[in-house]
Amino acid sequence: MTQCPHAAGTASGPVDLSSPRFQAEPVELYRAIRREHGAVAPIVLPGDIPAWLVVGYRELHQLTSDPALFSRDSQLWNQWPRIPADWPLMPMISREQPSILYTVGERHSRRSAVISGALEAEDPFGLKQHTEVFADELIDAFSTTGTTELIASYAMKLPVRVLAKLFGFGDEKGPALVTAMNDMINGGPDALTGQRHIATSVFQLVAERRAEPGDDVASRMLADTSGFTDEEVARDLMVMMAAGHQPTADWIGNSLRLMLTDDRFAASLSGGRHSVAEAMNEVLWEDTPSQNIAGRWATRDTHLGGRLIKAGDLLVLSLAGANSDPQVRTDGTVLTGGNNAFFSFGHGEHRCPFPAQEIAETVARTAIEVILDRLPDVDLAVPAEQLARRPSPWLRGLRELPVRFTPTPALGGQR
Repeated sequence: MTQCPHAAGTASGPVDLSSPRFQAEPVELYRAIRREHGAVAPIVLPGDIPAWLVVGYRELHQLTSDPALFSRDSQLWNQWPRIPADWPLMPMISREQPSILYTVGERHSRRSAVISGALEAEDPFGLKQHTEVFADELIDAFSTTGTTELIASYAMKLPVRVLAKLFGFGDEKGPALVTAMNDMINGGPDALTGQRHIATSVFQLVAERRAEPGDDVASRMLADTSGFTDEEVARDLMVMMAAGHQPTADWIGNSLRLMLTDDRFAASLSGGRHSVAEAMNEVLWEDTPSQNIAGRWATRDTHLGGRLIKAGDLLVLSLAGANSDPQVRTDGTVLTGGNNAFFSFGHGEHRCPFPAQEIAETVARTAIEVILDRLPDVDLAVPAEQLARRPSPWLRGLRELPVRFTPTPALGGQR
């Protein structure tokens, strides 16, 4: 019988990953986890499913640097006999492995190269222009009102519109994809409907681009000669859309929150481009959208951070916990500027492909700059302490960001 990870002695019980402290006070929580459990902590997932949470920077680096010992192959999980079909985390930890998320070894390397090549061919100037056009369109919808809620009206709508354009969707498909993607991510009653719309749309796009290629990501992936099927290309496009949309939306929202609530950034809101880059970089260290990721599975019994990890155990990667590790933050200061040794995009062969990271950065930075250009006196419409986070230990983002500003005319496509 597989030993339960929680058999390891701990000062207090395993950490419940559904704890509201992950939203309310993550910095204090990760500090408490390190103090009580060390760099690798026992946790429980929904249904009292045991796993490990890796919060140590060095331990996370070790784990992500050794795919032979800590695999992305979820079929290795020793808890599958206990997992019901309707388990709430099933969309995140799938036993079926049709996408790049769970592909390992040489096939993963080839699959990653196809994606990177297709994204790298994007014109960065065209990407910025597309983002500006969609940003202006969204701002036009509320610029004359003097108030808006920037998460729902802006941050949650922009990234997927840009990605849809890059992938090859016509502009007329964009609004429906925005609705479907956000329905799927929100996990409400329309989640499955949203997921089906995304899947149907992407498979239809792949069929269309197979018949009539264009200058877009889907066509480039299909044109690659690495031998992947149309279904595999479609599955990877779906992963890219989901992985590219929500973290980028949260990067926009978290960066705007920082700039609107921190005096270090307030003085340069009306024109300081350097402050936008610094805010975005600080968010990746201190308030990263991607907090915890599931995960890796041990291929054999081993030790990590002083813990006995059994073959098939699940290890959840705490990117946020590692970013705040005092072993690499010895002076306790906020890290901004050019220091990008954070784990916010992952590490190792399964990290976010660099071209995807560049696209996310361009979209987020352009989104913030356009808001500040169009609404130079934008300010919070509620006290900062009233801003609440979504209830998730996985992705950290705001529920709402209400703002006020001097009403300005819509551009109507003229910039």
